[in-house]
Amino acid sequence: MDIRTEVKKMKADSPIMAGLSQEVRNKALLGAAEALLDNKEKIFQANREDMEQAEQAGLGQAVLKRLKFDEHKLEDVIKGIHDLIKLPDPLSQVQLARELDQGLELYRVTCPIGVIGIIFEARPDALVQISSLCIKSGNCAVLKGGKETARTNKVLFHLIYHAVTECGLPKGCMLQAELHNEIDELLACDDCVDLLIPRGSNQFVQYIMDHTKIPVMGHADGVCHIYVDQDYDPEKAVPILVDAKTQYTAACNAVETLLVHRDVAEEFLPQAEKALKEAGVKIRGTREVSQIIPCELMEEEEFHREYLDLVLSVKIVGDLEEAADHINTYGSHHTDCIITENKEHALKFMQLVDSAGVYQNCSTRFADGFRYGFGAEVGISTGKIHARGPVGLEGLVTYKYKLFGQGQIVGDYASGKKAFHFRDLDKGTCL
Repeated sequence: MDIRTEVKKMKADSPIMAGLSQEVRNKALLGAAEALLDNKEKIFQANREDMEQAEQAGLGQAVLKRLKFDEHKLEDVIKGIHDLIKLPDPLSQVQLARELDQGLELYRVTCPIGVIGIIFEARPDALVQISSLCIKSGNCAVLKGGKETARTNKVLFHLIYHAVTECGLPKGCMLQAELHNEIDELLACDDCVDLLIPRGSNQFVQYIMDHTKIPVMGHADGVCHIYVDQDYDPEKAVPILVDAKTQYTAACNAVETLLVHRDVAEEFLPQAEKALKEAGVKIRGTREVSQIIPCELMEEEEFHREYLDLVLSVKIVGDLEEAADHINTYGSHHTDCIITENKEHALKFMQLVDSAGVYQNCSTRFADGFRYGFGAEVGISTGKIHARGPVGLEGLVTYKYKLFGQGQIVGDYASGKKAFHFRDLDKGTCL
């Protein structure tokens, strides 16, 4: 398959996709959900074969957990699709309505981005989530999954593609790239792909960013922190910490570093160490930490590390400002949390920490499109332009300005013959 030729066809179909009604898009999503349920044994069989091959290749447990697509994962993606159907239409929403002069009206209206290329590693459920979000938001999607779940991805793609095209979506609504060399071909399609969203390891995402002219939205890693303030509640702190580290260790929103205020370190660290040890977590810490609890010594520069495993870095800090400085220096601007009963401290932490998600008294694992009520997420962005944090429907639309006139020309306004009389219109009653 020639990727450029196929993507150009998609580009031609993208206006058709953008013009579909919400009813057609929702019907397509419902058809996709039904196709997945009706063919679940076919999906599970393909995934079993992928899992067997991955185990023979000696892949670690953290990776294997991400590769697995079972009844539970199917239930999750089906629920995600149905939640997505219930969400309001992200398209044709009027964001601004303004009369520039009598008979000259300006509107800013949401529309799809166009053709989005999503390159992801490991998780096959990502293919379903991404496809669903692109369909709901009227975007065409080029999907390239990892070789570890090639069989699962192929089955999922074909089931979704045939279901949605039968429901009225254009043939160019979706495309699956299956070969590794097709990634580089896709990266060169800057004239017909509007956005790239990579999901995978730090090295993988960095490669994508360094080898394309196409705008890239995503994050390279997830070094998330929990800071235990001096005004913490131990009954909240320990369960939050254990959940953030162990609920799903392979996720980018799992906590990797624990920071503890020096005034409460001797009280809190033994409690944390006991709970973490029971959960199978290995602790690495500074020399100061090792004087309070048993841990493997680590160097300062190692705090950049993303483990994605049952390992946690621990450091003692003097105050909130030092904690925020550490997070901004060694973190990845993903999701960071303060454990405190002091509202002023929480708000100051949220102001100082430069991350897409800043939390008080809850697990970093909440950083997820489904848990935010987005239906699902196409990825997480730690950038600051266009979209930030879990990217759902709002992150997959842009806008265009629509100006309605009655023969006006700029010359009349430049000469002073006419003047602008700006007046905001009621967005609910226009267009």
